[in-house]
Amino acid sequence: MTAVHCSFCLKAEADVAKLISGPGVYICDACVGACNDLLGAAAGAPEIPAWEDMPDEQILQRLPRIALVSAQVDGSLQTLVHRLRERGVSWTRIGTALGVTRQSAWEKFSAEA
Repeated sequence: MTAVHCSFCLKAEADVAKLISGPGVYICDACVGACNDLLGAAAGAPEIPAWEDMPDEQILQRLPRIALVSAQVDGSLQTLVHRLRERGVSWTRIGTALGVTRQSAWEKFSAEA
């Protein structure tokens, strides 16, 4: 199995006390603690910088993190589709669930099975 990382701080599973999994994303105990601190202190909506307001270097620094999270999500999606196919679920139903055609679902997932 491929090593998983916190989708927020990128720490590997072996480097954290606990890693909680979601649908292709993971969050470590430290990031949960930071979220709790922010929620406790938040008086209003958090400000998330818009991509268009960030300098190129800041966006470039974020690319590896986004790529890692994307790969984890893609891996989880591939695993789920593979399990559905093992259960006999049709490509039509899988495509419909993903909002794509049967053919598109088959093209994306069948070769990797």
